[in-house]
Parts: sequence; structure tokens; C-alpha cells
Amino acid sequence: QVQLVESGGGLVQPGGSLRLSCVASGVDFRDYVMGWYRQAPGKQREVVAVIIRGGRANYADSVKGRFTISGDNAKNTMFLQMNSLKPEDTAVYYCHANHALRVGVDYWGQGTQVTVSS
Repeated sequence: QVQLVESGGGLVQPGGSLRLSCVASGVDFRDYVMGWYRQAPGKQREVVAVIIRGGRANYADSVKGRFTISGDNAKNTMFLQMNSLKPEDTAVYYCHANHALRVGVDYWGQGTQVTVSS
């Protein structure tokens, strides 16, 4: 059974930092494209950052230079370091695993709330 569990969300002031974690069970990171998505109230879910095979990362323009995605294959854990947070970063953040070879095989975590407010 595949399970993705996010943690690390919370309330932070503008300019602050948070580190999100996603622990995966039932999947081998090496077979998946792992990423972080977010969904703000009233908006569509959007990609934040993705790690593709080989360790290269792609970021949404809105978070470039502020967020860093990383992974620990040995622990099947993915991280999102978020610095210089802005109120517009407020959203539910989701961990996502997309199988690199099998179309339509993907999984979502339950999400973790990030609120940036003074």
C-alpha cells in the first residue's frame, strides 16, 4: 500500500522559513518523479517544485530562489525548504509521486497547511 505523509506546515510570519517533509512508503523513489504542489483557497492546484530522475529540480517561477526541493532516497523522504515566505505562499502543500514509466500511476499525500501571515 502506497502512502505519502507530509509534515512541517504551520503559521509563519512573512520573511520566515519552513521545511516540509514527505515520507513515502510502498514506493521506491528511484522509480518516481517526486514533487510538491500547492492549492490556495479558490485556486487550482499548481506545481511548486519537482525532482526528476538524475536529481535535477524544476521550480515554479514564483518560488525560484526561495524554495529548495531535495530528497533522501535511502529514507524515501522528500523535503521542501521554503525561505523568504510571502503571504501569497499560503496554501495546502501536497506531496506527489508520479511513476516515471507507468502512465497514470501516481499518488498524493493528504496535504499540510502553510499559512504566511503577520
